[in-house]
Amino acid sequence: MTDDHDAFPPTSSVRRWLVTTNHKDVGILYTITALFFLVFGGALALLMRLQLWTPGAGILSSLSYNQAVSTHGLIMIFWFLSPFAFGFANYVVPLQLGARDLAFPRLNALSYWLYLFSGLLLGVSFFQGGSLAGGWTMYAPLNLPVYTPDVGASTAVLALILFVASVTVSSVNFLTTMHRMRAEGMTLWKMPLFSWTILLTVWMMLFAFAALLAALLILASDRLVGTTYFAADAGGSILWAHLFWFFGHPEVYIVFFPALGVMAETFQTFTGRRLVGRKWFILAMILVALQSFTVWMHHMFLTSINLQIKTLFMATTIGISLPFDLMVFALVYTMIKGRVRFTTPFLFSFGALLLFIVGGITGVFLGAVVLDYEFRGTYWVVAHFHYVMVGGVTALVGGLYYWFPKMSGRMYDEFLGKVHFALYFVGFNLLYFPMFVAWETPRRDFVYDAAFVPWHRLATVGAFVLGVSFLVMFYNLSKSLVAGDTADDNPWAYSTTTEWAIPSPPPLENFPGVPSFSGGSLRFEPSATDGGTESAAVRTSSEVREDGGTAGVGHAEDHASVWPFVVGVAAFVAFFGLSGFERGRLAGGLAGTAYLVALAGGFALGTFALVSMARERFRVAEGPFGESWPFDGVENTKLGMWIFLASDVVLFGAFIGSYVFIRVAHGWVEWHPVPHDPLPGLVNTYLLLTSSFSVVLALVAAERGSRRGLVASLLVTFLLGVGFLANKALEWQELFHEGLTLSANVRTSTFYLTTGLHAAHVVVGLFIVLYLLARARRGAYLDDERPVEYFGLYWHFVDIVWLFLFPLFYIL
Repeated sequence: MTDDHDAFPPTSSVRRWLVTTNHKDVGILYTITALFFLVFGGALALLMRLQLWTPGAGILSSLSYNQAVSTHGLIMIFWFLSPFAFGFANYVVPLQLGARDLAFPRLNALSYWLYLFSGLLLGVSFFQGGSLAGGWTMYAPLNLPVYTPDVGASTAVLALILFVASVTVSSVNFLTTMHRMRAEGMTLWKMPLFSWTILLTVWMMLFAFAALLAALLILASDRLVGTTYFAADAGGSILWAHLFWFFGHPEVYIVFFPALGVMAETFQTFTGRRLVGRKWFILAMILVALQSFTVWMHHMFLTSINLQIKTLFMATTIGISLPFDLMVFALVYTMIKGRVRFTTPFLFSFGALLLFIVGGITGVFLGAVVLDYEFRGTYWVVAHFHYVMVGGVTALVGGLYYWFPKMSGRMYDEFLGKVHFALYFVGFNLLYFPMFVAWETPRRDFVYDAAFVPWHRLATVGAFVLGVSFLVMFYNLSKSLVAGDTADDNPWAYSTTTEWAIPSPPPLENFPGVPSFSGGSLRFEPSATDGGTESAAVRTSSEVREDGGTAGVGHAEDHASVWPFVVGVAAFVAFFGLSGFERGRLAGGLAGTAYLVALAGGFALGTFALVSMARERFRVAEGPFGESWPFDGVENTKLGMWIFLASDVVLFGAFIGSYVFIRVAHGWVEWHPVPHDPLPGLVNTYLLLTSSFSVVLALVAAERGSRRGLVASLLVTFLLGVGFLANKALEWQELFHEGLTLSANVRTSTFYLTTGLHAAHVVVGLFIVLYLLARARRGAYLDDERPVEYFGLYWHFVDIVWLFLFPLFYIL
């Protein structure tokens, strides 16, 4: 270990956790924070169960109960389930693939801080008159200020937007890493099953959360600036349902897939044999990931969708259960063929399998149109949902026990682990199975038939038993962390994945050399520090380090940066400031001033932090590494940009689809374009197309080493972008004078919001151009033109989007 390593703060230092970008540290932060939100959401659940002890009035008012129900669902689904799984993913996946870290370590840290501060922002919403009380699905029009007028409801929506930003950053990072940074010989087909589930999960997240982001941006606009999407008489409520459930059903598999990966890993380890039908297991998961985007409308069987469409989605819903049947049989046969060792991780994984079977069978009932008419809106749905989702939590708890020795270097108490499982499994079934019996209880309502009182009281007892089980877990793990037996590098006899071939806990740089699987088994080749040849080129954020350092050297700046934390703080403050707006008006008095100061201060701090992070000398490994199919020859940053733009395609697609949906609902022919004169749009088309050409000239100048040509081309791009925004501002001002404001009608709302989203992308592009200009004037990019190329990808995408928006809003 070098002196530079010593300069990196130790784990006992608070500073370590504020500046770290190491994937293992970030994984631990995710895991601990997710467990905090488990306690938060669990406390709300216990309040709900106490309220349901008797039908009618209880310890909570009607509004408080609705807030508890809504925020419990939001916290558990968004801030606990997926982040808990991605704590393991952050820690384990790079180790399993033979990577030293994720592709973009600072973005990894940024994703965590955005996650943490989004959750804190949700907590703040309780102190702004009350949080969101319209259910975790936030159905329209209940999500609008007329029904949920508290400022805290808007804050909850903004918290979700910040959370989706975290997910997007994380998705780009994981996909780039898993496709570009696998060690030699670690082909996609050979990846461990946990890594396979994370890969498929992240691909689903990339597209599903983009659709949710579109829904949330529209909802935030309706609440904060007064657009009228979801208040529209024709199609507003149905539009929200389409956008939300296009995200919502893939989210079920986004949550469950990592749990499935834990089950596969632990079944293999504790039965001592390879998973039966591994190839078919992987193919079944791929099929489910694809099918997950074709079943969303089964959540909408009670709407006015015609019977033919409902029948089609009933078929796709039942069809998606078939690949899961294959996976269940693969796990069962693996147990039959192997020799089971009933350790705590295996008990939780096996329990998860049993619970998921119950949840899956009861879910098929809801996939049938006729039965859904009867069960929808009842506790049958609540029970089924929790047997699937909390069944996934069961496996993830097993994963916590499984990887605890690797993460901590200590063994947990096996007896207390089995006590935890016994209490957990009994409490779980006492809590949720009575809901199947008392299924006629209406959802989100504490008034129910007195005949169901015994079942609800049994469920409440089960809830507290389940809660006590987690107290046992917290005691076990905290005690073991301090005084547990020292863990071997591999405490499990039959584990075969790479993380068990290195010390517990792993060193900062992960491996003693360069991992390779090319010979069919793991070996470590000499790294640069051992006199060998390092396989991965290592660069700073903008240039090769002059000292020629590599990823194996272990300098402190490989792992430390305070700027992701500062960006997270800035985002929290700015979004808190935004929450003070309602329908274009700011709260009056001192409160309004405070919100405005927070918005301005957060924006200024965030801009400063992002520029500082871009200028920071931070070394990242760029490759080539080993296995990069199907992206051989594509650099990490370029692939990251392509992946981000793929997400942006879904975002704009959702906005354009929303416009088309509402226009069809109102009547396509009767709908008249808001801008009566297409000339401003035509001028803007010319400006943007010309700016794309100037970006191409900038890249050519950089490749030829012409600083003057590079600066001139970037300056032209900037001026053309400013001209685009100025022309748009003049057009909007004229329309405002004609009374066509954002809130005038749904036609104006769709025009301003969709073209405004595009304009926001142009503004972001102009900030990037200014940064490139400042550095280009000092001679940057002449020996490495890639940043100009990557900006060009973004700018050309923005221009292409406009080519769709112009005819849609100005001509058709």
